[in-house]
Amino acid sequence: MQKFFLYARKSTDVEDKQVLSIDAQLTELRTFAREQGLDVVEEFIEKQSAKIPGRPIFGQMLKRIERGEANGIVSWHPDRLARNSVDGGQIIYFLDTGKLASMKFPSHWFENTPQGKFSLSMAFVQSKYYVDSLSENTKRGLRQKVRMGIFPSQAPLGYINDSRTKTIVVEKKKAKIIRLAFERYAKGNQRLEDISNFLAKNGIVSRGGKRIHKTRATFILSNPFYTGLFNYAGELHEGKHEPIISKKLFDSVQEVMKLRGQPERKAKNEPQPFCGLLSCTECGMMITGEYKVKKQKNGNVHHYTYYHCTKKNKSVKCSQPCIREEELNRQLSSEIQKVSLPRDWAEELEKMARSDFKNSAQSVSASVKEKETKISVISQKLERLLNTYLDQDIEKETYRVEKAKLILQKKSLEEEMTSLSHKHNDWLEPMLIEPASWRKNSAHRRRRCWIPNPEFIGENGRNRVGVASQRPLLVFFKAV
Repeated sequence: MQKFFLYARKSTDVEDKQVLSIDAQLTELRTFAREQGLDVVEEFIEKQSAKIPGRPIFGQMLKRIERGEANGIVSWHPDRLARNSVDGGQIIYFLDTGKLASMKFPSHWFENTPQGKFSLSMAFVQSKYYVDSLSENTKRGLRQKVRMGIFPSQAPLGYINDSRTKTIVVEKKKAKIIRLAFERYAKGNQRLEDISNFLAKNGIVSRGGKRIHKTRATFILSNPFYTGLFNYAGELHEGKHEPIISKKLFDSVQEVMKLRGQPERKAKNEPQPFCGLLSCTECGMMITGEYKVKKQKNGNVHHYTYYHCTKKNKSVKCSQPCIREEELNRQLSSEIQKVSLPRDWAEELEKMARSDFKNSAQSVSASVKEKETKISVISQKLERLLNTYLDQDIEKETYRVEKAKLILQKKSLEEEMTSLSHKHNDWLEPMLIEPASWRKNSAHRRRRCWIPNPEFIGENGRNRVGVASQRPLLVFFKAV
């Protein structure tokens, strides 16, 4: 008497897809086996695609057939057994050698005859053709989405896939956190671990609900998707989705990631306002600031900031003591007031600035037009590059590299053009005697003074501090 193995398979192990497939097959096959009087010795259930060879349960079943534990198979259709030439050929070979005596399908006729094996081979070929054509049609659809500027995959954190429009849209709450993560890292004082902690603190986790670790944070900060571009099949493409960050911010982050080979150590003292601006007139070394806390026995706590020479000049023994920040501020304000701009001069300069602002509109328009021309040239280069690649005059890798360079240049120019169009008047506000932002609090108005080559020397007993001439000094002080 012939013994049969019952085999049921569905193409995925995801529970919410083809959820009724296995149960439906088992119900139909058990009923069919009972009606046909077949002796089913064991059932095999597999949740894996048959597109490629290597299914473990299917392989186990064939090995047991080869050992003689059964000589027949019951399955719903030949495509449940094989959708590739290797597995299909192995079944035909078992029929040729007598290891398989019978095959039973509720939806397909088969007899162990030359005609039956021919019919079964054609069913296997048809199953393979279906998978291949389905794969090709899917790839063609994905390529079309890419050409339309739509990322044909799952959206990264900060975006969601809109099932109604089949597009990718910004998830506003998460997008704000992602933007802040980029801004924090671009400052250069945060590690990848800090970004990971920041994302976790704000409730940003992976789609599986897991914490964003350092490697994942690196991927997020390196993903050009957030600038309106996306990588697909090794190529950089322009997307139609809304950018979360600017190309300029993205480039700054990449530069920080490139320069930082190891975590940055935190400085013992926080940098003070005048560090880098002042130098000692005795030895020529730079002045540094130091923050001190004094606690008294009665519980009072005092905070002080002192500036003193770094005394790094080995050829000169510097004798200058420190100076309090309050005293240094007073001396600087006193000296700068002596060379501050007279009111009538300032009013005349403001009139000239306003006149220049009116004329700057033409200059901005010319700059925008120039960038539009450059963008048009890059678009033409991209088209010529594509034609060259299609004519097989260049290698695929060369095409991808050059295309990415041109797309990045185009994106930068587009952002520069947008910035020119919206921010061409930003330079005027700081030039005004009383800018609008200062009018809100007239009691604390500040006057601004620019000293291109300062020669001021502050004194505190024997202490002399010279202003560094390599950087202009910009100081705010109360108007008198």
